[in-house]
Amino acid sequence: MDNKSSFAIVKDSIVALLVTLCFNAIEAQELLLRYDSASRFFEESLVIGNGRMGAAVYGGVEADRLSLNDITLWTGQPVAASTTDYSGCLEKVRDYLDADDYENAEKANMLLQGPYSQNYQPLGNITIRYGSEKSERKIERTLNISSAIASTVSTSSSLRCEREFFASSPDSAIVIRVHNVGEKALDITLEYDTPLPHTTIADNDALTIDGYAAYNSFPVYYRGMPDSLKHSYNEHRGIHFRTIISAKSLSGKVRTNGGVLRIQGGDEATIFVVNETSFNGFDKDPAASGKDYRAMASSRMARVMEKPYETLKKEHIADYQHLFNRVSLCLGTTNPHIKALPTDIQLRQYTERCQPNPELEALYFQYGRYLLISCSRTPAVPANLQGLWNEKILPPWSCNYTTNINLEENYWLAESTNLSELHTPLLDFIACLAVNGKETARNLYGIERGWCLGHNSDIWAMTCPVGLQKGSPQWASWNMGGAWLASHIWEHYAFTLDTDFLAHYYKYLKGAAEFCIDWLVEKDGYLMTSPGTSPENKFVYKQGVNLATSYGTTADNAMIRQCLLDAVEAAKTLSVDEDFIAEAQSVLKRLAPYRIGSRGSLQEWWLDWEESEPLHRHQSHLYGLFPGNHIDVESMPEQARACKRTLELRGPESTGWSTGWRVNLYARLNDAKMAYSTYRRLLKYISPDNYRGDDAVRGGGTYPNLLDAHSPFQIDGNFGGAAGVAEMLLQSTLHTITLLPALPEEWESGAVKGLCARGGFTLDFSWKCGKVNSLSIHSVKGGKTTININGTATEVSLKPGETLKFAL
Repeated sequence: MDNKSSFAIVKDSIVALLVTLCFNAIEAQELLLRYDSASRFFEESLVIGNGRMGAAVYGGVEADRLSLNDITLWTGQPVAASTTDYSGCLEKVRDYLDADDYENAEKANMLLQGPYSQNYQPLGNITIRYGSEKSERKIERTLNISSAIASTVSTSSSLRCEREFFASSPDSAIVIRVHNVGEKALDITLEYDTPLPHTTIADNDALTIDGYAAYNSFPVYYRGMPDSLKHSYNEHRGIHFRTIISAKSLSGKVRTNGGVLRIQGGDEATIFVVNETSFNGFDKDPAASGKDYRAMASSRMARVMEKPYETLKKEHIADYQHLFNRVSLCLGTTNPHIKALPTDIQLRQYTERCQPNPELEALYFQYGRYLLISCSRTPAVPANLQGLWNEKILPPWSCNYTTNINLEENYWLAESTNLSELHTPLLDFIACLAVNGKETARNLYGIERGWCLGHNSDIWAMTCPVGLQKGSPQWASWNMGGAWLASHIWEHYAFTLDTDFLAHYYKYLKGAAEFCIDWLVEKDGYLMTSPGTSPENKFVYKQGVNLATSYGTTADNAMIRQCLLDAVEAAKTLSVDEDFIAEAQSVLKRLAPYRIGSRGSLQEWWLDWEESEPLHRHQSHLYGLFPGNHIDVESMPEQARACKRTLELRGPESTGWSTGWRVNLYARLNDAKMAYSTYRRLLKYISPDNYRGDDAVRGGGTYPNLLDAHSPFQIDGNFGGAAGVAEMLLQSTLHTITLLPALPEEWESGAVKGLCARGGFTLDFSWKCGKVNSLSIHSVKGGKTTININGTATEVSLKPGETLKFAL
């Protein structure tokens, strides 16, 4: 007989009932983006992806268009050894700074620049037309992020044409099903086009497209040459690709006619799209040592066509939900009349009428998780500036890896929202960067230990500061990307306690720290950086003169401090490198401290200079608060107050990604009111970029399809916003967990399932009237923590695999 007391059994039953009731509300919520009009602009399209290949689905009444991408299709080739002589350049900048000659230091800093990053490329477009019927039709477009399936349904008096679209990871293909409900048989024409050099072969039931990207390119903003000359093409160089489009129909006929795929007869058909590129790693020539992309694409198409549509769909959903279903969230219920409206109308009314819409707020959180699953599953190729969805040969900012915030922000939600595996592409990419970054450290700066990274990178793991010795140091001359990115190594360990991972990746964290140590100089009795910039701001040096280059910038020192702290903890965890630990701890004691300026804000520079843009979108000097963790309201209250004052002075309006960052900063300050109002501002309705109507809304916020408006589109705001919600609900260290640290009164009752905490814990909990009323905590590897619940600290010790439930 069980030796539990009857009281304990009853208590366990009450806990189970409470948890069931709370999470039934979560499961009942519909995670659907829905629209009742065709998509004219990218910002209205519905994006799908399998982590490698993706599409923006433009749903129409008589036709659909799919804008295709492959996350490995870039211009360029492996980074070539630098032929520029940088000797003496660093000393020149430092000499000018020592003499307080900031203007000449600015000019000299430009000499420490190399080439620009390469451009991420569009794959092409598929246009699918569904016959010539011109009668009046209604349309409904949806994206179900519970199953990762987009759909378009057009309806007339005599016909209902249903289309489903999904990007399958198990089969590495995009799958489209067309079904006519009514007496009219299918009459489909499918055409493909791409802006890249290519050839198309039509054979029986398939179109096969072979093409290639440029072997070199320049960014769209590069001055000095027309756009037409910014790409260099050679069929024997660069990344090549093969796209295959095929179809099958049980009762209809599939054939090709020229460059068109035709499906006639029957009431349903399935269309398949596969792609492969020759990209074979950051250090391999994609033309000479590339993958056998042609054979791989052909083999993949043969396999996918063997499977019935329902099998493909079932396997896709199972694979996707294995990741997505780990976290559920309820922030309250939305008025049914509002909930019945299309998503874009809900978003607009949420903005213009300030309507409460907790289900839209929860949907945006889950949409961030959907996007990460859809664009971050390719080894060593992380999500880029637009995830993987780009339609332009010369995209904004090259659609590259911008490492002074944007690439890192893409992954803030990975650990806390239970998508740890999706962090791996970034972590693997760091290993690639460390190889090239070691050469950059040696060639540009004469530093033999460790590695560094500039402001931009690309699929080739480029690490030099960009600019070709002409770029403004405001954005080009920055080398703290390695210190920032390396923190993700320790973060991944902190959430997973995976010592095998840490043992393998420790060398990259240590290498970033070693570069930082050797980069520092002694000035004013402290160790600090020289030169340094504060991304991407300038200070007012004197009337009419705004500069970026100085020494001891707060952001640099904060990132170095966090990098060294993490590297020391990693070394201690692995019981290695006692000499390095001693060296790093000695440097930490001598690092330049934070300073508070005359306005009560955290100084952005070592000297109390005025910002040239007081409302600047970057707030890099607050790095120590978030995503760093060495400033907090308890241990450093004065600095935390200065961080809050900085945010006040920056003002409430900013770009999308910056607003997403600020949600997290306010959450770390335990400022629920400002965290929530900033989250609402992130969800501000923004019109599509090319929309020119009188009612157009511009700025940073959210587009009709819920993608982030920088503007233009950048995906980091989506990821930063989702991470911010998690940060409002749960914060943790390796030793503590705090529930509802920044819960706004608008979310007074709710429930969340599956959030992760540092220390290897997963939590389900619900709350009512702002107080936690049920909690379940699970540990994979076992461990101890202190949980702060409703103002009370409770010590918890769990065995591996154990789950503890609380009745509150």
